[in-house]
Amino acid sequence: MPVYEYREFDESEAFRGLDAARIFDTVSEYLLHYGDRILRQLQPEDQDLRDILDLLIREGYLRRDEAGRLVVTAKGLGRVQRRALEALFQEMKRDALGRHETDQRGPGQVVLDECRPWQFGDPVSNLNIPETLRNAVQRRGPGTPIELDPDDFVVYDTEYQTRCATVVLLDMSGSMGRFNKFYHAKLVALALRALVRAAYPGDSIRFVGFYTFASPLSERELLLSTPKRVSLLEERIHLRISLDSPPAFVPEHFTNIQAGLRVARAMLRRESCENRQIILVTDGEPTAHIEGREIVLIYPPARRTLAATLAEAQQARREGIKISAFALVEDYFYFNLLNFVRQLARVCRGVAVHCRADELGKLVLESFQKGRRESRRLSG
Repeated sequence: MPVYEYREFDESEAFRGLDAARIFDTVSEYLLHYGDRILRQLQPEDQDLRDILDLLIREGYLRRDEAGRLVVTAKGLGRVQRRALEALFQEMKRDALGRHETDQRGPGQVVLDECRPWQFGDPVSNLNIPETLRNAVQRRGPGTPIELDPDDFVVYDTEYQTRCATVVLLDMSGSMGRFNKFYHAKLVALALRALVRAAYPGDSIRFVGFYTFASPLSERELLLSTPKRVSLLEERIHLRISLDSPPAFVPEHFTNIQAGLRVARAMLRRESCENRQIILVTDGEPTAHIEGREIVLIYPPARRTLAATLAEAQQARREGIKISAFALVEDYFYFNLLNFVRQLARVCRGVAVHCRADELGKLVLESFQKGRRESRRLSG
């Protein structure tokens, strides 16, 4: 395994005067960039650095498992998620939402400036007090005591919101390691987890990483994950990998969006809520798909892989699952990738967006909030 050296960990002076929370923030930045290899290398011989680790363990940000390995605790994971969400909202304050076009738009925002007469059962919290008092004055005339009548009540019109189940599909193929693409994708996923926990406790959100294969990611696994290392450099590749008896060496850096969609569908089938959505983040066309009990790896991308992936998306649509696809075009403007996500959105009547990695957060958040709303309005 290659050895990485970081100046901050070589000089304990860098942590002088910092509290445990800020020290952990520094460590977590390395975790976001480099994954669990950081924890494996945090075994310092310097006494001062050992004291720093002991402090992080004592304050509950890290712990050691039965084998003595460092593990991020629930407290540490929660702090990373909250900071990711705070950073996302700060970014959104600087740059308003809605500037990027998509193939199709989701349901509209909550409307707070449109009103209607009160009906039995409407919550008092939606009462438009100035308009209600104005009606009472007009009904009884100026200069007379105000007595409210149910006919005077006016409430703000709102959207009806239901529970939503979300699966975030993250591309872990080899190219996601360039230009901090996977770093930004992880930040967005962690921020969504914090948002759901704080604002939508009835919702569910889960994560799946896709590469040559696809697998669910726990919150801790998400934090410590990294893109797969590129292990084949041939210009043309066509391989079949048996799922029943895989060979000792399997290149993992391919892009199997079909497998990711299949795992996400299986997760969402177990959800009873009305709104279900998949948020897909990728930087490339699919280069792997499943045929029977085999994984087929094809590079350059082939039509058969595209067809298998779109068929999986069609199945998601038949099951009532919305798909929002985000194409990262950080290092080059990839027309084939854009065409793919547009086809994907067209097939499943979803959303297709292309953006840079540092734009991903505000666009995904907008799509998530729209996707979890039911656009039926409470009407009089």
